[in-house]
Amino acid sequence: MSLLHKYEIDKLYSKSVAYFSMEFAIHQALKIYSGGLGFLAGSHMRSAYDLKQNLIGVGMLWSYGYYDQGRDEDRYLKIEFIRKRYYFLEDLNITVSVDINGKEVFVRAYLVPSELFNCAPLILLSTDIPENDYLSRTITHKLYDSNSETRVAQEIVLGVGGTRVLEELGINPEIYHMNEGHSLPMAFELYQKFKDINEVKKRVVFTTHTPEKAGNEEHKITFLSKMGFFGQTPLEEVRKITGIKKEKFSLTVGALKMSKIANGVSKIHGDVANDMWKEVENRCKIISITNAQNRRYWVDKSLLRALDEHEDFELAARKKHLKRMLFDEVANQTGKMFDPEILTIVWARRFAEYKRPGLLKYDLQRFENLINNQKYPIQIIWAGKPYPFDSQAINIFNEITHMARSHKNIAVLVGYELDLSMKLKKGADIWLNTPRVTREASGTSGMSAAMNGAINLSIADGWHPEFCREGVNSFTIPTEGRGLSIEEQDRLDNKNLMDILENKIIPLYYDNKKEWLDIKKNSISDVIPAFDSGRMVHEYYTLMYNA
Repeated sequence: MSLLHKYEIDKLYSKSVAYFSMEFAIHQALKIYSGGLGFLAGSHMRSAYDLKQNLIGVGMLWSYGYYDQGRDEDRYLKIEFIRKRYYFLEDLNITVSVDINGKEVFVRAYLVPSELFNCAPLILLSTDIPENDYLSRTITHKLYDSNSETRVAQEIVLGVGGTRVLEELGINPEIYHMNEGHSLPMAFELYQKFKDINEVKKRVVFTTHTPEKAGNEEHKITFLSKMGFFGQTPLEEVRKITGIKKEKFSLTVGALKMSKIANGVSKIHGDVANDMWKEVENRCKIISITNAQNRRYWVDKSLLRALDEHEDFELAARKKHLKRMLFDEVANQTGKMFDPEILTIVWARRFAEYKRPGLLKYDLQRFENLINNQKYPIQIIWAGKPYPFDSQAINIFNEITHMARSHKNIAVLVGYELDLSMKLKKGADIWLNTPRVTREASGTSGMSAAMNGAINLSIADGWHPEFCREGVNSFTIPTEGRGLSIEEQDRLDNKNLMDILENKIIPLYYDNKKEWLDIKKNSISDVIPAFDSGRMVHEYYTLMYNA
């Protein structure tokens, strides 16, 4: 047990692990995350604490976070970068230096103590300190900065700075876990220490989250070398140990070549990743460990108690109360009063084009008929943050916002962070997930929604096929997307989505309350424990750390 752990380590999980991630969603007050990757890392840290694992998180202290999502004077998306101050962090009084583009940059370490948020201890790194000049201080200003040099500098700080801070603390992890390839410079730092790639591989494991090659980060190898990404390792040696001969260096390929084992984040994604990287020689094995979310954090305790005690009336009443709490937020943000008796559909996650937030309204006339149906009324809520420099995603957000002005039963919410995400998952009747097929590695938001009695309606991608019992605990949107043009795929998926809503889900909600309640109960029962992150962090130890 390290000095940072305030709990007794379980012998089953005694192997020491450092878990490197660019973002962690630990608590609403600590705004150092953007979306799914951070939500996953947060649940990993909570369950590591629950199971008393010998794990320490290593992340970044973003001075301005991802961004603050608000509205401008016309109520369209407003992106604001507001400096954050965190007085609850513990200064570890440790400063290390890293070389970035031939310049010495100082990195300060802070601690999120395990007892503060009931998580495994988390070390956060900052260059925004007086020892650095202004340019160096900006490295840890904004999560996923749009400037390529800054992004690579961030990765060096995480990988190299994080490793050196652990050394200064006297912590020598037996396993270094890369949650995505951002922290890959850590593997080159270890290579400098051991001078033997096999010694590095013994200690490094890798989780990949991206289900297509185009989404995997690449840079010119000469650019990375100049920036200091490979540390003191000469370029020819980098090419030799990674097998990358091309001018473009893939962080994912580098990670697969320098790890003892890797994993995809659902069974489908494991298959996709193995197929995607089948041409990479001498890469490590890729298994699948399906993502999960922490029940203790996400589940409504009163809802779960009503389920356990078979109190159907209490369960239905509690769900209605949770809807009212969400609708208070809707009224506060939009001036619209939603009705807890009406079926409420929620689409809430990172706003990205491939996630298709606008699929529901693809056939505009049919959509208008749906939302104006007096016999079977519905309410729809959209929420989520686009990447602040993705104009296409921002335009989609603003387009839906504009459309919502004409309808009192459609709301678009801003400020999509942990607290709002919690309200949406607890208050939703239907949790809608519409990515293009094979583009969703996992899609964990549906798990924490299901824990709270929201019924998933999803494309058959990511985690959904592992969970879904069609019409029993959730519903699937039939898709014929493979091999079709984007336009044809969207048209067919919209048709199938509208068919299942109009012909099955909406009538069921109003005409068969008992069956609806049974599906809701099955949703909660089936998602726990299979998609509770206690299962996930146990599998990381048994299948990867101890492999």
